[in-house]
Amino acid sequence: MSTYIALMNYTDKGMANITESPARLDKARALLREMDGDFRQVFLTMGGYDLIVIYDAPDDATSARFVLRLGMLGYVRTKTLKAFPEAAYREIIAHLDG
Repeated sequence: MSTYIALMNYTDKGMANITESPARLDKARALLREMDGDFRQVFLTMGGYDLIVIYDAPDDATSARFVLRLGMLGYVRTKTLKAFPEAAYREIIAHLDG
């Protein structure tokens, strides 16, 4: 399982239907669970992004399908980061040449 961080902004359609956002979040969570993933944390944020979702997915392709499915609905735009846990970070750095 890999961890991803999705930085999200509401589209105009998303803002026009903002009161439905919690129900859409529940549907997104259910969709990801159907794809054998799950949400870790969800944050409503102030600043450059409206929402941050930290989630696990089996692989990069599943994560890509998930955020593309969200984008197809037209309520949010996403930027997705793959997150490496500290143990993986330490292993990556330990294997650098030089």
